[in-house]
Amino acid sequence: MKMEIKLLFAADTPPLSVIAAAKIGGVPLSVDPSLPSGSVPSFVFSNGLKVRGTYVLLRYIGRAASKLNLYGKDPFEAGQIDMWLDYLPILDKGSEFEAGCSYLDTYFLTNTFLIGNDVSIADIFLWSALAGAGLRWESLRKSNKKYRNLIRWYNCLSSEYSTLDDILGQYVGRRGGGKPVTGKIKNQDSRSESKVSGGDANDTVKASSRPEVQLPDAEVGKVCLRFAPEPSGYLHIGHSKAALLNKYFAEKYKGRLIVRFDDTNPAKESNEFVENLLKDIETLGIAYDAVTYTSDYFPQLMEMAENLIRQGKAYVDDTPREQMQEERMHGIESKCRNSSVEKNLELWREMIAASERGLRCCLRGKLDMQDPNKSLRDPVYYRCNPMPHHRIGSKYKLYPTYDFACPFVDSVEGITHALRSSEYHDRNAQYHRIQQDMGLRKVHIYEFSRLNMVYTLLSKRKLLWFVQNGKVDGWDDPRFPTVQGIVRRGLKIEALIQFILEQGASKNLNLMEWDKLWSINKRIIDPVCPRHTAVIEERRVLVTLTDGPEKPYTHIIPRHKKYEGAGGKCTTYTKNIWIDYVDAEAIAANEEVTLMDWGNAIIKEIKKDDAGNVTQLSGVLNLEGSVKTTKLKLTWLPDTDDLVKLQLLEFDYLITKKKVEEDEDFLDVLKPVTKKETLAIGDANMRNLKHGEIIQLERKGYFRCDVPFVRRTKPIILFAIPDGRQQSVLR
Repeated sequence: MKMEIKLLFAADTPPLSVIAAAKIGGVPLSVDPSLPSGSVPSFVFSNGLKVRGTYVLLRYIGRAASKLNLYGKDPFEAGQIDMWLDYLPILDKGSEFEAGCSYLDTYFLTNTFLIGNDVSIADIFLWSALAGAGLRWESLRKSNKKYRNLIRWYNCLSSEYSTLDDILGQYVGRRGGGKPVTGKIKNQDSRSESKVSGGDANDTVKASSRPEVQLPDAEVGKVCLRFAPEPSGYLHIGHSKAALLNKYFAEKYKGRLIVRFDDTNPAKESNEFVENLLKDIETLGIAYDAVTYTSDYFPQLMEMAENLIRQGKAYVDDTPREQMQEERMHGIESKCRNSSVEKNLELWREMIAASERGLRCCLRGKLDMQDPNKSLRDPVYYRCNPMPHHRIGSKYKLYPTYDFACPFVDSVEGITHALRSSEYHDRNAQYHRIQQDMGLRKVHIYEFSRLNMVYTLLSKRKLLWFVQNGKVDGWDDPRFPTVQGIVRRGLKIEALIQFILEQGASKNLNLMEWDKLWSINKRIIDPVCPRHTAVIEERRVLVTLTDGPEKPYTHIIPRHKKYEGAGGKCTTYTKNIWIDYVDAEAIAANEEVTLMDWGNAIIKEIKKDDAGNVTQLSGVLNLEGSVKTTKLKLTWLPDTDDLVKLQLLEFDYLITKKKVEEDEDFLDVLKPVTKKETLAIGDANMRNLKHGEIIQLERKGYFRCDVPFVRRTKPIILFAIPDGRQQSVLR
């Protein structure tokens, strides 16, 4: 039987965007404008379930009309849609209406829709916000002197979907004569979303007027970008920012995106890292046009190096490394700087052969040893390394440095814009000087700030130390900032994408709090994740309800009271039930309490041991009692044989300091204990949990299933998911 949906709203503030999205998406609704003025719009389903809030309803329609991709075709687009939904209420603020229109007008200069190549719920929301602005928008639209790109977009959408004009006529009245109907939406939804999630309005992501970022000299259809990780570790949250910004600009300019592995250091790299980096890129929803390797260009790089030697633009140097660093620091030229071309070619061949003489040498560029920018003081181009390469074996005994290889490959691959974090700022002049010496096309550099997180190490060398020394269980350990680690801990990719895109391509250095990311995550998972019950094993207390059912009975209740898509669960009601010790300890004799999903009970007797610890409770049911009058709302489990064993794991930061400075040793700030295990029992329905499924244990927090049910003697392993507020989710 198909689910019927009724839309309830106040007659003076019809949710145009919801009605329009339902029409376009083919989601049938019956409308009931009977709510009091100021009420939040809601859906009431034929099974009695209810969801509230304009954004919640829009996202439901977007998912229900999945064939149309109204909520995006992948998590990346869904994250961008959420960002637009946060931004667009700026049009409701009278003083900022024109600023919002100006920003959108610039955006539609190079974009047909807000996201991708199809209409989305963000477009529908924008259309509704403009249409609901009444005369203010209509006067701008009719004059057509300002915001022509925005007006063109609005007219095209109205023409494409004729039903929009019908909705406008029905709910706003004569075109241009209606009063604004979206003015209250932002404030209402801040409240309604917090009610759905059980959180606070501050949990929602604030709208921000982030400026449209442009690449220099970029032409639509001609932009080519590259994401170039070194295959020496797994993708972490810092890399994710670079990857997603490349994707953003490639889509914005309808260009190409190349994934290139910068595999110039065989001592650190492996095929394992290549495979997992590709896996992580796919997890982020990034579509690329090609995968290349710097090692594909080793023959051309060798040829270029020899050409530079012949042109007197590079020389072979056998100065010991420490002395070379000292000379560069003080602008002192190497004794080898003015060697003849013949001498340099002779030593170059020794390097290629990896002879004893050659192994003591490196190839340096002859740039400018007196330049104030030390990166231009004759950087190293090639070093010897006899270690086999993970792709090409032992063919080469010397390898190009990143500084030499990157400007070459960027140019010959047709890259138009190289995105680099601002930590490379001082090397930008070197990058362009090397391209100039090579006689290659100049590539534009676009800088963005590196993403740094509090209490987090992002150096792959330092992360490798944790793996090699058994401090974590691998690169996907939930304490790690790798994509696989944070996803395993329970982060939704949509949350990561939204978190990163909110920062944009800012060049300001920032140290971000994890709490913000986990708050976004909570906002995504709370409206849909199923609810289950667990009781901590240690000192759990048996409650005997003297008038409880002599024979256990079952009842099917929703796994989520506000989201019917979560399905149902079977709850057993028995005379004896288990509760947490902390709850038993808080109860007073003759106190009335609420047993969640059952009703009230009055605790008549409390038994304690000689140490004063509660050991057993007894009481009577009072199912007619009001839940509004009780102080304690208790989770409980029936005393039955089909309960499951649980192992609840909570994780902490690996270091004790928010930021480790360059001159500090991270080993001095290691946190001694970073994992807490708690045994518990859970309701029998948890036998059906799947690997990776996210749930909420009522009154204990959110968890991700890492190891599902196998057999009764083996516990289900659940990882605690931070919610952005709690210091500890286990009690």
